[in-house]
Amino acid sequence: MALKFALYPGCAAKGATPELYQSTMAIIGRLGIEVVELGAASCCGAGVVTEAEPDVALALNARTFAQAESLGLDVMTICGTCQGVMGAANKRLKTEPGLLERINRLLAPEGITYRGTVQVKHLLWIVVREIGVRRLSELVKAPLRGLRIAPFYGCYILRPSWDLGFDDPENPTSLEQVIRALGGESVVYTGRTKCCGFPIILEKEAVAVAMAGANMQEAKEQGADCMVTPCPLCHMSLDIYQERAGRAVKTSLDLPILHLPQLLGLAMGIPSKELGVSRHLVPVDSIVRRIESPVRHS
Repeated sequence: MALKFALYPGCAAKGATPELYQSTMAIIGRLGIEVVELGAASCCGAGVVTEAEPDVALALNARTFAQAESLGLDVMTICGTCQGVMGAANKRLKTEPGLLERINRLLAPEGITYRGTVQVKHLLWIVVREIGVRRLSELVKAPLRGLRIAPFYGCYILRPSWDLGFDDPENPTSLEQVIRALGGESVVYTGRTKCCGFPIILEKEAVAVAMAGANMQEAKEQGADCMVTPCPLCHMSLDIYQERAGRAVKTSLDLPILHLPQLLGLAMGIPSKELGVSRHLVPVDSIVRRIESPVRHS
């Protein structure tokens, strides 16, 4: 029986990083996942709306949860930032006395009510906990043998841990489990749980790119061939700004950055053109050749 979710793609996967949406849609069938996309959902607020108008941010997310609830489905996210923001909002709505009632009053003019029955689950969570790494390994057609892959979690998918409770924020293992299941080798480095710098990129670009550069430089020094992240905002920081990040740390990085569903898709034998890797600013060709060369596609 297929797992079924209400898909919340978020803004980036339909805007700046459409290859994330493309690669997600390419892999979910093979993973045994069926989705109903929440086409009427709004932005999660990305933490910014929460700072300015906390109740508005909660109402935006409760509105999304209510749409999934009306379908009898949990929400599947493909953005680490959306997971963190929505997970924290959902926890507050479910646990703070009187909050859900207050937010539902804001939604009443739309005829919407959220009863608090939905969970928010990132694709990474679903793969590790609900599909399982053993089943994932059985789906591999192009093992990532010989590839040293640096996992980059970012901030939001792990924190705050008391709201999310999926992985250990200090010593997470979910991405490493996935990399091993796909036949790759996970690179150990301290930057895997640090901030990519994206939240301050518009205010303090020099600081932001230096943060991203330091994380990528450390990964390369530990032998990484590429990096994988479950967050499109991290992907933008690490891919789009990589040239500037390299200048900030005075080195040429040249480190391919893959979205999580792209890495899954390549290992499952899906042709790279179906996964949108050509959209990346830092070329992924060298990684694709190493993965796809042993595989013949019909």
